[in-house]
Amino acid sequence: MATRHTPYTTLHPRWQRNALSAALACTLLVGMLPAQAAPAQAASAHRLALNIPAQPLRQALLVFSQQCGQNVLLDGNVDASLRSTAVVGSYSPDEALARLLQGSGYRFARTDAVTLYLVPVETGAGSEVTLAPTQIQYQLGDAEALSRGYQGRPAASTTRLGLSPQETPQAVSTVTRAQIDDFKLNSVKDALRNAPTVTVEQFETDRTAFTSRGFTIDNFEFDGMGMPFSSGVLLGDQDLAEFEQIDVLHGANGLMSGAGNPSATVNFVRKRPTKAFQAQINTSVGSWDNRRVDFDVSGPLTDNGKVRGRFIYAHDKGNSYLDRYSHEINVTAGLLAFDLSDADTLTLGFSEQKSDSNGSTWGALPMADFAGNPIHYSSRSASIGQPWTYWNIHTQRAFAELAHDFGDGWHGKLTVTGTNQHQDTQMLYAIPFTADDAFAYINRTTSTEHQLTGEAQLSGPFALFGREHELTLGANYGRSRHDERGHYASASGNQLVNLEDALAGNVPLPALTYTDELNTQHFTDRQKSVYAGARLSLSDDLHWIAGARMLSADGEGMGYGSAHDTRVHGKVTPYTGLVYDLTEQWSLYASWTEIFKPQYLRSSAGGVIEPLEGTSSEVGIKGSLLDERLNVSAALFKTEQQNVAVTTGQIINGQYAYRGEDNDSHGIELEASGEALPGLDLAAGYTYVHIEDHNGDKTRRYVPSHTLRGSLTYRLPAAPQAKVGTRVQWQSATEADGNHRVRQEAYALVDLMGSYQFDQHWSAALNLNNVFDRKYLLSLYQSAGSTNFGAPRNLTASVTWKY
Repeated sequence: MATRHTPYTTLHPRWQRNALSAALACTLLVGMLPAQAAPAQAASAHRLALNIPAQPLRQALLVFSQQCGQNVLLDGNVDASLRSTAVVGSYSPDEALARLLQGSGYRFARTDAVTLYLVPVETGAGSEVTLAPTQIQYQLGDAEALSRGYQGRPAASTTRLGLSPQETPQAVSTVTRAQIDDFKLNSVKDALRNAPTVTVEQFETDRTAFTSRGFTIDNFEFDGMGMPFSSGVLLGDQDLAEFEQIDVLHGANGLMSGAGNPSATVNFVRKRPTKAFQAQINTSVGSWDNRRVDFDVSGPLTDNGKVRGRFIYAHDKGNSYLDRYSHEINVTAGLLAFDLSDADTLTLGFSEQKSDSNGSTWGALPMADFAGNPIHYSSRSASIGQPWTYWNIHTQRAFAELAHDFGDGWHGKLTVTGTNQHQDTQMLYAIPFTADDAFAYINRTTSTEHQLTGEAQLSGPFALFGREHELTLGANYGRSRHDERGHYASASGNQLVNLEDALAGNVPLPALTYTDELNTQHFTDRQKSVYAGARLSLSDDLHWIAGARMLSADGEGMGYGSAHDTRVHGKVTPYTGLVYDLTEQWSLYASWTEIFKPQYLRSSAGGVIEPLEGTSSEVGIKGSLLDERLNVSAALFKTEQQNVAVTTGQIINGQYAYRGEDNDSHGIELEASGEALPGLDLAAGYTYVHIEDHNGDKTRRYVPSHTLRGSLTYRLPAAPQAKVGTRVQWQSATEADGNHRVRQEAYALVDLMGSYQFDQHWSAALNLNNVFDRKYLLSLYQSAGSTNFGAPRNLTASVTWKY
């Protein structure tokens, strides 16, 4: 029978009267919610993140009411045996209810913006009405429709070519907002510990390296815009209050993001102003006097909705299991979106993060004595941070984005981003000298960094040889200026201290009055590039992705007495990949690219080390299971590189020194994300990586060969307001490259969570981390093995209010 779509406002009058009278005469009021004086069309357009498992229809409507804030009037004769389909993802209330009622013999109509009643479907000949299933469309900049529960959908700014996960010939992982909220992953360090292929190397309290496929990630982007870290690592932390999700594009990315990093690119996807009003307040308290509150409000600022705004604020403060360490983070972000016309949208945004830490460590606990013998610490709270050490980092970011729809599928975007960062640090670094004494390297450093990036992009379909293809063209420019000065007690910066005094926080602060031009950094880096990429449909099932980026990079200035010079012009990085669609749900892919990335780390011979070069290849399979609710993938990768930056363990004029070596790596990645069973959300992955030097010997031993990451939550069928979950992180044994006697055995961490939704506004949660109180080292990234212990068992309680 043909399907007819009938607007709710034109229901047959007899059915309207009978349904409404039956509902009023025998009413089951689900939700007990007050009516809101808002237009019905506003309610139907408001998209919400929903998680309603398949279950008996009456129970599903209760959960729908609690999650959507809608009153549902039920006919008492509704068959108790009727079951609903699962509704998980981003839906308006009308879309969600339509899916719940599919096949039930009922439709619905409204009495007002928040009250609905069920209408039996007339089954006479020619009169059947069926609601079409909702299809979620993913568009450039539509942050509200990116991910569905734990099922990640990368933003268009991550893949550059606007490809879906199945169309991308590389592995892509996403840490979704649902995962961030469930497990209270408020910082990028916590969130990326959840990413299946990323290892978080937190070798100090306020400085962190990230690796993927065995190599350092230094390319962090914000909606696809950014430049590599000038220091090679993340300084401080990045709070996630202002972001919708985090995408990780695995492997070399010279076409996608401007620097051919062989590890991965991390893209922070910003929250955007919404067309419907929404607000949320989260509060939490936890172990070691940690307190947090964050606030997020968004919606239209004009009656016609053509001007929208969003304001985000977060305050995070507390102490630590580490002796004398404490932190305070304040985040403020504001965004405005203007629909200048039907085809033009201008988005402006500004954010500021103030991150202040006390008792900070530069380096960390020495894991070996002066003779290289391992040092054993009885307390995992041990720290060399002093009462006078601190690390304050204040960062401001502003961006402007103009998107234009040219019609016929063609879109253009012009984006400009500026970043200012100011640092003020006062630190102590301890190097064992004898069994009892250590050299303490003490300094105070201030620095500023200014970055400006801009990009113009054009993409759309074109026809050739009777088929439709897609083309993306772009050009970008980036400039970074860094100024820094260090102050010391003397020209050497060293003084001999008792190691026990350092651990007890009893090292006095010397007068840091000495400085000269050798203790400064003043340098500028510039990158310019143009790129082109196409997705060519060779047949209905075979697609070829091909492109290239031409990069020019210039660096000039001095860094602590060493020249900071880089000169690269017209370097072309080709990229190619094939995707073959086995079925609508499964595809095979292969990709190959050259690697080229300027490196801004100090060479042990002076200046910066040579650019990283090589090739990267990958083959894999991607699939979609359970009515496209679960994504699965498997990848094999191989990388050959020259001039890989390896720390020497030396500190030259206050900077870590690096050397270049040749490395080959290969490995396997397996990943799954989405709804594995009704009500069961899963995000998990396994990675194996093996790295060899030019002699064929295993190297970069601080990177675990095997890692397993998994997060799952389950909404209880008997009590759908309740959700329980766990997170597991396991890795194989690691060693310090500079001292193989410093070793971390294989270990696993288990976290638990539970939450309860009292009504459509209020919910509460408990998170218990490191349930089995495992003692472990955070990282052996430093060649000498300097590190801190990880956090012991800890608890966080939170309350959330949503509108």
